[in-house]
Amino acid sequence: MQIEEDTSAQVVNRLRRVEGQLAGIIRMIESKRECDEVVTQLAAASRALHRASFKIVASGMRQCLDPTTAEGIAPSDVERMERLFLSLA
Repeated sequence: MQIEEDTSAQVVNRLRRVEGQLAGIIRMIESKRECDEVVTQLAAASRALHRASFKIVASGMRQCLDPTTAEGIAPSDVERMERLFLSLA
């Protein structure tokens, strides 16, 4: 199963923002910012990464449930999507 183009563009944009967040967090650590500020930013970056992952899994699930494309979806693909989803928990 491939990532849909629209989903791919959204996820890439989200990951680029996370990339900027991580650069900011590194600067915060290097400039000896307060621990609670750093952890808050790390938590925000972590949530953004999770959202990107869920977006990809949701796209795959939509493909599996779409009646126009579901005929070609093997049960193993559905099981793989389930494993991916559960790996995010």
